[in-house]
Amino acid sequence: MPWQIGIDEAGYGPNLGPFVMTLVTCRLPDDLHDANLWDVLKSSVRRFDDRADDRLIVADSKQVYSPARGWADLEKTVGTALPPAPALQSFLQYLAADDMPLLRKEAWYIGDTPLPTEVSAADLASASAGWRHASEAAGIAWGYCRSVIVPAPRFNDLIDRWDSKGAVLGVAFTELVERCLKATAAEPTRFVIDKHGGRNAYSALLQHAFVDGNVWAETEGSQRSVYRVEGLDRKVSVTFMPKADVEHFTVALASMISKYVRELLMREFNRYWQTHLPGLAPTAGYPQDAVRYFDAIRPVLAKLGIAERLVWRCR
Repeated sequence: MPWQIGIDEAGYGPNLGPFVMTLVTCRLPDDLHDANLWDVLKSSVRRFDDRADDRLIVADSKQVYSPARGWADLEKTVGTALPPAPALQSFLQYLAADDMPLLRKEAWYIGDTPLPTEVSAADLASASAGWRHASEAAGIAWGYCRSVIVPAPRFNDLIDRWDSKGAVLGVAFTELVERCLKATAAEPTRFVIDKHGGRNAYSALLQHAFVDGNVWAETEGSQRSVYRVEGLDRKVSVTFMPKADVEHFTVALASMISKYVRELLMREFNRYWQTHLPGLAPTAGYPQDAVRYFDAIRPVLAKLGIAERLVWRCR
């Protein structure tokens, strides 16, 4: 039974708050290795543009969540796909345990946000039952799922070291891949990753991630870059493509989990600074509004003795 693995991120563009990248794995029967999982699981899930009903939405997180659209659909899907947790701290301990020591050093992080925040436990239980039934009927097993969380101090340190914002993507990707290979059975494995910007060549990045293997490029172009990795304990293929979350279910789910984690952390970020500046309008951290917000909290940073680079991401 092959592994299908999707990777996507949230929070690469902002100047405030953490960057999050998530890896989602599922184990498929041999006859489903190229199947469209939206079709296979259609009794419990749908795309964003499908007829509106009670099924879970699995899609690009930017479609599923916006401040205007609301939070419930995002939380319902993520809460169904992952083990239940009573609060943010335990949720992140499951999802990103390796990053918790750094996250706990953030002045704004407490981790006491109760979960779920909006969706009822009854709705989550019902959705989870449908998800499990559809997956089991198709022979699909949901496996290893983890995130990498990069707070502002580490984000800036990586840029300083490599003089490239892309280093953040590369390091997070490498950490996820290395952990995944250790945690999953040695069976054929296909990675699909949402492609960023104009980059088409990923051999060097992959060789760093698959340090014990040999990376071979099969095709490199604007629409798709495909690689195979030889010399490991399994067959591995890696595909980078734009809008991968439209074509690949696991990438869409990774996108949603990354967004959910990022937004929960931004709620704690905003809550902390609002305790020091009552009435401060919250921010999503993106460049234009981030300047407004950072200008407002700068005097508080000075008062608390917090260096600006520990909060403001330099790129």
